[in-house]
Amino acid sequence: MSLVKVYARVLALVAKNHRMIAMLAAGNLGVAALQFLDPLLFGRVIGLLARTDTTPHAQLFAEGTKLVTMWIMIGACGIGVNIAVAMGAERLAHRTRLGAIQRCFDHVLTLPSSFHSGVQSGSVLKTMVSGSDALFGLSLSFFKENLATYVAVLVLLPLSAFLNWRLSLVLVALVCVFVSITTFVIRHTQTSQREAEAAHSALAGRAQDALSNVVAVQSFGRLQAEARAFAEIVETVIRLQFPVLNWWALVTVLTRASSTLAVITIVVAGALLHLHGKASVAEIVSFMGFSTLLIGRLEAAVNFSSSLFMRGPGIAEYFKLIDTASSVPERSDAHELDVTHGEVSFEDVSFAYPGGPAILSDVSFVARPGTITALVGATGAGKSTAMHMLQRLWDPQKGGILIDGQDLRDVSLGSLRNAIGVVFQESLLFNRTIRDNLLVGRANATQAEIEHACRLAEAHDFIARQPQGYDTLVGERGVTLSGGQRQRLAIARALLKDAPVLILDEATSALDAATEARVSRAMANLMRGRTTFVIAHRLSTVRDADEILVFDAGRIAERGTFDGLIREGGRFAELVENQLAGVS
Repeated sequence: MSLVKVYARVLALVAKNHRMIAMLAAGNLGVAALQFLDPLLFGRVIGLLARTDTTPHAQLFAEGTKLVTMWIMIGACGIGVNIAVAMGAERLAHRTRLGAIQRCFDHVLTLPSSFHSGVQSGSVLKTMVSGSDALFGLSLSFFKENLATYVAVLVLLPLSAFLNWRLSLVLVALVCVFVSITTFVIRHTQTSQREAEAAHSALAGRAQDALSNVVAVQSFGRLQAEARAFAEIVETVIRLQFPVLNWWALVTVLTRASSTLAVITIVVAGALLHLHGKASVAEIVSFMGFSTLLIGRLEAAVNFSSSLFMRGPGIAEYFKLIDTASSVPERSDAHELDVTHGEVSFEDVSFAYPGGPAILSDVSFVARPGTITALVGATGAGKSTAMHMLQRLWDPQKGGILIDGQDLRDVSLGSLRNAIGVVFQESLLFNRTIRDNLLVGRANATQAEIEHACRLAEAHDFIARQPQGYDTLVGERGVTLSGGQRQRLAIARALLKDAPVLILDEATSALDAATEARVSRAMANLMRGRTTFVIAHRLSTVRDADEILVFDAGRIAERGTFDGLIREGGRFAELVENQLAGVS
């Protein structure tokens, strides 16, 4: 995305606050106009002083008093307008920043696991924060300072010709020099700045990856290796960023040199014009004040252009993230899922990840309401993918998935997700209190309902022993709790949600036998009356399933009850025998 397109989108984003922008534009125009009057009044004062030998002092005093009074009034107005502009710009910038980060956060949360599995959360967070911060900085500096600059350059510069058209040519030439230098540097550093921004994102991603797995880093003695890898990325950032900074430092030197040369030229040209009677002292003084003001504005414009350039790639990454489309878009006419019984049907479902081989091929089955369906098979056989598709994390390339006769692609994602409860192998707790983690299941649950769910999940007793009970912080990913405690909290959370369809994804595979027994009792309470799917590698845990689906290479190779499949002596019986042999 080019810088022009990036900033066109920035303007479109900020333009939503059109009333505030109109007020700020008027204020900046007023600031520019009032500043333009300063050198004019100063020139008039110098002109009065030059007439001291030819004009009565009383007349000079009267005229001088009027000029000074007018000058003071203009100065007071300028202070008031500047305060109003500054306050308005601050509010607009903060509203823009917070709105941008909220919009990005909301959008990223809706993206499916196919997106999140392919990116580092640290890079996403960096893009979200740096992009919104860049929007804040640009909005603030533009409306607080630089809009008046561009008004001065684009509108007031032609007015300098009315003061003295000959001297105004020097300022026109100076503007051309500034624009040429800035354009040249932008063209020669765009690619390097984009690469530097990508390196910054890689740096954030690496840091987040190491910090979120700090226990593994320490346990495997990876401290020095991770530090070296991080340092290498830092060196890459420096290698890419420093040449860009050098170019912009050169811009600053050249523009300042050009400004100094322009002032000298104006002084010399003004003196020559005065000697030939083509410019009065008052005109020269006024033009010098005006040119000094305008040169300062030009330098500010160059600095702002530098800021635009440096922040451009970060903002482009932000818009790229915002533009990321979901792989499971919701239809505009999607209706709410109406679960009357909880029957789940897979009808000739086939699926392959983008660019990959087939994961599911012609998978068909019906899970009757209130029954337990177990999905077993070797790793990569397709059972987890099938359950991901039931949650509509992916859509099938062929066939359809229905709940009570309703195709999942025709219903709203919110109503679908509300109808499905999930207990994962990893309990996925937030770094919040126990109560907050439970309320994820149902935000309006009462304390009595929370405690009832926890008792069914055999979690209430250990919660009561915590330092602050239900208000105890569990740490990042529930690190202060044991595996069994975390899993029972996850079960209590699913009980609170009270969804008619339930997925248990390896919910007990990481637990010891004693803990598994307690968790299994809790899960029995959870599964009662729900259409339940159990993904399990430990085949002894699916003995009570109403139907077992044996997945092999993306197809259902066998189906039946535990005892029936054992008697058949097929793939399932072989899996059970291999597990028993492994245990012995």
